[in-house]
Amino acid sequence: MVLETGSRLPDATLLKIGDKGPEPVSLGERLKGRKVVLFALPGAFTGTCTTAHVPSFMRNMDALKARGVDAVICVSVNDPFVMKAWGETTGALAAGIEFLADADGSFTRSVGMDFTAPAAGFIGRSRRYALLAEDGIVTIFQPEEGPGVCDLSSGEAMLEAMDKEPA
Repeated sequence: MVLETGSRLPDATLLKIGDKGPEPVSLGERLKGRKVVLFALPGAFTGTCTTAHVPSFMRNMDALKARGVDAVICVSVNDPFVMKAWGETTGALAAGIEFLADADGSFTRSVGMDFTAPAAGFIGRSRRYALLAEDGIVTIFQPEEGPGVCDLSSGEAMLEAMDKEPA
């Protein structure tokens, strides 16, 4: 599948850390009947992801909620332990962003957003993008064109795109 506006997101199983360790999370259940912003990025604790992408959604959580967004989810091809630690370290978990691990990269591959950059140590990682899904259907899709930038996929860009949507 090629991810684009109008696509139905697959019911992937992602992971999070719960009280007893790693727990499966059905993306389909998280999206069902809800308006959800999902943003994906190359890796936890990496430069642009930590200094620009995650903070852009933290800054805009109230505005996103005011526009009817039920949840904001960050997805990365990392293990759930790293995702939890990253969410805690950045303060994003406390801000209400849910961090889900695509540990084996299967979700990322299924939506055609995987890339490999051996020189950077990135094998089977996710390209940077943000989307708005309503009941699992992508209504806004904003992929970045180049590595190391967070313009089209930022929280501010998502709000701007939402403001342009017909009512």
